[in-house]
Amino acid sequence: MDEQQPGVPQVLEPLITRVLANNPSPFTHTGTQTHLVGTTDLAVIDPGPDDPRHIDALIAAIEGRPVTAIVITHTHRDHSPGAAPLKAATGAPIIGCPPLALDDLGPRADMSFDADYAPDRVMAEGDSVSGEGWSLIAIATPGHTSNHLAFALPEAQEGAGALFTGDHVMGWSTTIVSPPDGDMAAYMDSLAKLQGREDRIYYPAHGDPVDRPQRLVRGLIGHRKQREGQILRLLGAAPQSIPAMVAKMYVGIDPRLFPAAERSVLAHLIDLQARGMVTEEDQTWRIDT
Repeated sequence: MDEQQPGVPQVLEPLITRVLANNPSPFTHTGTQTHLVGTTDLAVIDPGPDDPRHIDALIAAIEGRPVTAIVITHTHRDHSPGAAPLKAATGAPIIGCPPLALDDLGPRADMSFDADYAPDRVMAEGDSVSGEGWSLIAIATPGHTSNHLAFALPEAQEGAGALFTGDHVMGWSTTIVSPPDGDMAAYMDSLAKLQGREDRIYYPAHGDPVDRPQRLVRGLIGHRKQREGQILRLLGAAPQSIPAMVAKMYVGIDPRLFPAAERSVLAHLIDLQARGMVTEEDQTWRIDT
């Protein structure tokens, strides 16, 4: 793909245009990608942060066309806060995932939840919204957050649908699964659900489109199983703390990502604990014998 420039609309296929928000970070890659779906009337998926420059860029890309819906995959602050000012500018309803506001122990400010998110309509598995020549069908994909939705676009080109995956599957990195809301077992179940689908292409909120989605999903499942195996081998050698495990498991990564890695390891440990495989005492984890 050509390099994206923040605020510059990029047509990905006839029904899909994306606009990049100027919020790059070690956790958002080049920034949050907002997708516009439709031609004569539009859906706007994940309007991003409440950044006037990005909202102005979206309004310019809309070009005066009616907006049927502002659609939200989940309520982390790099995805949903732009919905309120975009609604004020267009009159479009906010629909999608249910509200979720809680204290998040995650490693980054823009990952915390949008406490002001106020949808006009909450969508669940199989619910849809449509316009002229397009429809978006909600696919429940909890794991990254408990309220995460993906959205299928059956009318995408080449006789096969597209899937807007939010942060559940990204085009540049694995997804952070951060307790207490992030849930590794739910995340793995959601990956298995996507593996059973036949989408042609994924459009994530961060990173390039994924044009071989089944291969990527298989790889993500394998990666998580490898991480689980690493944890069990380390704990089989000796009881350990999470920071000690992360130092051995994530050699060479950007130190700024260590807190996120610790959250993902914790998510694995909570899952293993629920399955009766490990136990914890005083922040030290060991094999449950």
